[in-house]
Amino acid sequence: MAKADKAVAVAEITEQFNSSTATVITEYRGLTVANLAELRRSLGAGTTYSVAKNTLVRRAASEAGIEGLDDLFSGPTAIAFISGEPVDAAKAIKKFAKDHKSLVIKGGYMDGAALTVAQVEAIADLESREVLLAKLAGAMKANLSKAAALFNAPASQVARLAAALADKRAEEGETVPAAPAAEEAPAAEEAPASEEAPAADAE
Repeated sequence: MAKADKAVAVAEITEQFNSSTATVITEYRGLTVANLAELRRSLGAGTTYSVAKNTLVRRAASEAGIEGLDDLFSGPTAIAFISGEPVDAAKAIKKFAKDHKSLVIKGGYMDGAALTVAQVEAIADLESREVLLAKLAGAMKANLSKAAALFNAPASQVARLAAALADKRAEEGETVPAAPAAEEAPAAEEAPASEEAPAADAE
């Protein structure tokens, strides 16, 4: 590869490192072209799976400020640059490696730190963001429904609820503070004749 071509390749890989939310480093020795195409399809549009020369990847990682991966850049190296959800991509890679023993997960990088193989597999075992959000929404649904019903209740119903709460507190011996007495309005003749009502604040 010519020097100019190497510089372009390093720049492209550096950009991939910089724009990725996570990366997974693999060794693909023994995989066919058809296998690699299948893996890329399983990763989806949010992940780019690139085969690269180790010398170029080392330079690109260095230029991107990524440390702790040099030992992983040996043998036939291919990197999954993940721009989407890391959990989904890690799941796809782990499943593919289970079905195709020629694919070896060597480690990865996420949130400014190198990942071991065990850490990559642990990420793959997590539930996806969509599943977690669905579970959270389900757990909150009952309480949210109660809150929404109260917010939508007529004022009279809310007032009865407040009165019942006050009665319960009184029965339990809690002192309910008395409402302050209304102040008497000043006599009409005492009000300045020129005084106007304050204007409403502008929105």
